Amino acid sequence: MKKWWSAAAVLVSLLLMSLGMTVCAAESTILKGITIEGVDVSGMTKDEAMNALTAYEAKLGEETLTLKIGDQTLDAPLSSFGVTYSNEDAVTSALQVGRTGNVVKRYKEQKDLQHNGLNYTLSRTANEEMVQVYVQDTCTKYDQDAKNASLTRENGEFTFVPGEEGREINVDSSVRAIVDYLENDWTDGENFLELPVQVTKPEGSAEDLAYVKDLLGSFTTSFSTSSADRSKNVNSGAKHVNGTVLYPGETFSMYETVAPFTAENGYAMAGSYLNGEVVDSMGGGICQVSTTLYNAVLRAELEVVERSPHSMTVHYVELSEDAAIAGTYKDFKFKNSTEYPIYIEGYTTSDKKITFNIYGKETRDSNRSISFESVLVNEVKPNTILRDDAGQGLGYKNVSAGKTGYVAELYKIVKVNGVQTDRIKINKSTYKGSDRVVTYGTAGDPTLSENLRAAIAAQDEALADANVAAANAAAAAAAPVQ
Repeated sequence: MKKWWSAAAVLVSLLLMSLGMTVCAAESTILKGITIEGVDVSGMTKDEAMNALTAYEAKLGEETLTLKIGDQTLDAPLSSFGVTYSNEDAVTSALQVGRTGNVVKRYKEQKDLQHNGLNYTLSRTANEEMVQVYVQDTCTKYDQDAKNASLTRENGEFTFVPGEEGREINVDSSVRAIVDYLENDWTDGENFLELPVQVTKPEGSAEDLAYVKDLLGSFTTSFSTSSADRSKNVNSGAKHVNGTVLYPGETFSMYETVAPFTAENGYAMAGSYLNGEVVDSMGGGICQVSTTLYNAVLRAELEVVERSPHSMTVHYVELSEDAAIAGTYKDFKFKNSTEYPIYIEGYTTSDKKITFNIYGKETRDSNRSISFESVLVNEVKPNTILRDDAGQGLGYKNVSAGKTGYVAELYKIVKVNGVQTDRIKINKSTYKGSDRVVTYGTAGDPTLSENLRAAIAAQDEALADANVAAANAAAAAAAPVQ
């Protein structure tokens, strides 16, 4: 019995000596053989271990997660996802190894470290808001709209062009997939994740587009008086519209089709209407393109969704036959209200004419015809406004011609077998006029100037002209004889 107690005492003494040596060496440091995510933290204090892990994670943030989006791949930096780690928990646990519990437990843990070592893995948490922003701002750029089947027309013949599938990333599902992968599946080395996308099928087939062969409506206007820059804009607009295919129920927007108005998109500075005045703007003249198409649409009897008149009259069509576009607040839109696809052909000619033809399947009766009539409803003559200019001498007179304002209506006349069966009002349009402004110089003889200003104040042009004549006569009488 005494021998048993003696052996136990020796064993305990050895354990205490072993533990005592380890504890005395560095009681506040991590024991040798411990790593965290492969980072050797042996002999480190808590702060030293935390700093080592922070440096490791900063380097880790430069690594990438390869995202597959359809047939495209994207290398996303880990730092984009706001990943945080359970550093403090891991360091605290590492510090406790071989230092807590009874003597036997501590001894066993220290011996295990000597033979096997111990590696802690960190739990990761992704910042879901940052993941959401990354997916929304970056991944969705890889979305592709489906390209519907279309047609080309050359030498009077149509050629079928097959469509292409589109894809659209599922944002919410992708966010969940990225967060789950980062928190549960991330490993050292290459990391690859395929994001969920929805495939969109193109619309149209060769059979659908085979119906497009009949001329439904056509219209031509002339831009023969246009400058080179305005002509360039008309040509560019026609090219942007040419080849458009609209399926049943689809809406065409002139602005979306021909914009942006930049040099890169084929436009130049030219005259256009702005607040009742003619000013130079990029793409000036594009309204003639929309006007020409508007009239072709009317003759094809498609549904007009949006149309606005110009602020003032234009010379290339009758009143109420125009269709202005200006930014996004004035657009020309129409819908393919037929049951078949339609094709828009647009072109210009060397003699400066622009034409739009609309092709589809003709379903209207052959004995039925339509025409259009512009009707003047009201005419507003310009007012005359007299103004004085103290910077000009007596005898000066400048006249700015005014412009007549109009109200007009457009009617569609329907005939069957040559007999009118209907007269339908298409639109009512108002065009602003402008005042006739007469400016007189009033610098000079005080009496004559006062008389002229009185005539201007009374807006009496005849009296103002009489005062100008008197001023001119006085000036002539005072002039030295040659």
